[in-house]
Amino acid sequence: MRIMIDATPLLLRSAGVKGHIYYWLEALRRLAGHQMIRAFPFIQRTAGLDHERSIFSPWTTYPRLAALYGVNWLGSPALDLCLKGCDVFHASNQVRHPPRKAKLTATIFDLTTTKLPEMHTAANVQADAWFAERILKKADGLIAISESTRQDAIELLGIPEEKIETVPCGVSEAYFHVPVADVLEVKELYQLSKPYALSVGTVEPRKNLDRLLDAWLGLEPDLRQHHELVLAGPPGWKSENTLRRIAGAPEGVRYLGYVPEQFLPALTAGAVLLAYPSLYEGFGLPLAQAMAAGVATITSNVSSMPEVAGDGAVLVDPFSVTEIRTALTRLLENPTLRERLAARGRERAQNYRWQRVARRSLLFFERIAGS
Repeated sequence: MRIMIDATPLLLRSAGVKGHIYYWLEALRRLAGHQMIRAFPFIQRTAGLDHERSIFSPWTTYPRLAALYGVNWLGSPALDLCLKGCDVFHASNQVRHPPRKAKLTATIFDLTTTKLPEMHTAANVQADAWFAERILKKADGLIAISESTRQDAIELLGIPEEKIETVPCGVSEAYFHVPVADVLEVKELYQLSKPYALSVGTVEPRKNLDRLLDAWLGLEPDLRQHHELVLAGPPGWKSENTLRRIAGAPEGVRYLGYVPEQFLPALTAGAVLLAYPSLYEGFGLPLAQAMAAGVATITSNVSSMPEVAGDGAVLVDPFSVTEIRTALTRLLENPTLRERLAARGRERAQNYRWQRVARRSLLFFERIAGS
């Protein structure tokens, strides 16, 4: 069996999907070898992960992007040539045509443009709708990164439930074992002298940062005096008002912008808690990462987040500033509760080790190739 993974997001600026494909591809290759697990377009190795740019130099990125554009322009026959000898093609949303010979699979990361179209650009909504019609609905099998996302796909896209299998996202091993020295180094790098609550994610409406800010600024002055709220993530769509508010926030709110991948495990492990009151997530990777690092978490009681967190988080209504503020107060004031949640979260995070995720994924591919 030979599987071709469409890894073109590694050549682009991307956040969660790019990280998922990067670590997933590495884990699959460790488990099954490079001969069985190939990557399109012509990605034989993976360099260091950088969400802001291609993992390769411009001179090696451009020919690969040209191959993608060529396949999209020429259609399925050109894709079939690239897939010669492969049994399964796992498509990303960058490919415009399904193969004619290999079995077609893909990953459903979320249905956020369908459920919350007002929180996305019209172009993104249109692109996801197109991908659903041309790829997802024609696939021989699909992976959903949470049961919540699987149910959304069944309900909203009308895909038969037997075609979709739930395989969660994985968490890099770097989060499970963070040296104290790395935490101290990151705190010095970003001048984090106070205990801090952390929020990680692109600054966009879906991440609900404005209500988190309202909740934080509504804390008792003593709590805010002794703690900081640290926001980490690049600017996204419709982020201007939130960024302007962050820039003018009182002392104690820090915005770090994009944090390079190598610093995120230590930044996460050094936090008192993670605050992640998103309005919708297909999985919620920062939540699983914090759990792996042994950090207590606050997250939303909607979509996939209760499924991912289990009993390892305080769940809140993301539309309620009062509930978010109450949860922040409880955890900041109660180290015993934080320790208990951290222990539960670390145990649950074992389910998200890449070795387990890759093994389940390989079983999925074997089933599709043999069907």
